[in-house]
Amino acid sequence: MPKIEFTGHLRRYLDASTIEAEGATVGAALHGVFASRPALRGYVLDEQGAVRRHVSIYVNGERAALADAVGPKDEIYVLQALTGGCYPRVLSPSSRA
Repeated sequence: MPKIEFTGHLRRYLDASTIEAEGATVGAALHGVFASRPALRGYVLDEQGAVRRHVSIYVNGERAALADAVGPKDEIYVLQALTGGCYPRVLSPSSRA
C-alpha cells in the first residue's frame, strides 16, 4: 500500500500522521484516508474535489495529479504552501517623487 505523508503544518492541527492507504491512483489513496479522517479533505481538496490551489502533491519526489497511478511501495507527500507576507506599498500620485 502506498504511504501518505502530510506536511507538518497540517499535522499540528489535525490527525495527519503517516498513513498507508489502498488505491491505484493518488486520488483513490487520498479518498481512503479521507474516509477515516474527513477533516483532512477540506484542507486538501476544494468543494469540486480538485486539489486546492495552495496544495501540492508529490509521488516519490515528483509532482503528481489525483489521476496518477501509484504502486504499493510509492510514497505520496501532500504539501500545503504557506502564503502571505506584505503587499507592496501603493503610492498616491501626490506621494510619488
